[in-house]
Amino acid sequence: MNILRLLILGAVIYAAYGALCYLLQRSLMYPGRAIDVAGQPPRIPGMVPLYLDTGFGRVDAWFLPAPGIKAGQTGPVVLVFHGNGEVIDFLPEEAEDFRALGMGVLLVEYPGYGRSGGSPSEESITAAAVAAYDAVIGQRGVDAGRVVAFGRSLGGGAACALSRQRHLAAIILQSPFTSTRPFARRMLLPGFLVRDVFDNRHALAAYSGPVLVLHGIHDDIIPVGHGRELARTARRGRLVELACAHNDCPPDRRVFLRTVAGFLRDEGITGPLPP
Repeated sequence: MNILRLLILGAVIYAAYGALCYLLQRSLMYPGRAIDVAGQPPRIPGMVPLYLDTGFGRVDAWFLPAPGIKAGQTGPVVLVFHGNGEVIDFLPEEAEDFRALGMGVLLVEYPGYGRSGGSPSEESITAAAVAAYDAVIGQRGVDAGRVVAFGRSLGGGAACALSRQRHLAAIILQSPFTSTRPFARRMLLPGFLVRDVFDNRHALAAYSGPVLVLHGIHDDIIPVGHGRELARTARRGRLVELACAHNDCPPDRRVFLRTVAGFLRDEGITGPLPP
């Protein structure tokens, strides 16, 4: 009888733990929405602020045109999707790295992050990614046939989700996960309790374009096995393993950028490597 009571008590405690995790998981998954930002975007020369109607609230995005684009010319553009603990205010320097490769850059904010309305979820973030794509291909100097998605960590989920709804010339993933379900198992919970799955593995299996995966071999937040599996799953996947963990990746920004530049050049998206 005492054993039965203990089993029942254990089941009740586990059920309560599962219910609490289910209710609070978005607070854990999207910590960046607590980051305070200034009321107005910073003044960046040439930046075009875009305001995207997603159906989940208005979302901000910042477009920085490719340098040197003349009237009548078009060039590639990269949509940048950041990690769950960032906002686009952190990314202008990263945008300049891509612009140095001759690309336009669109920094996409998530619903509920920064100055954007709504709340983050798989559905709302995917809607923001699609709205961003549709907005940027209408910008002056953008070649709609050379749109690249770059996603870091959670941003890989946005990039892969976008690939299922719009044409992408290439995908670049930094420290990505196969899906969020394995993280539930880390917490001794079944995967079906995950509300925002971001099934990147399934998305890449259906994507026919080139994929570059960069992952730190010492990553203890999203283990490198996730990146390896995604690179194997992609039809045209390329894996580059880096000597870093999660939050100190990449260890050498210059080498990282040359790797990305070489990938884009090899796929015919950009021109020769910069000096």
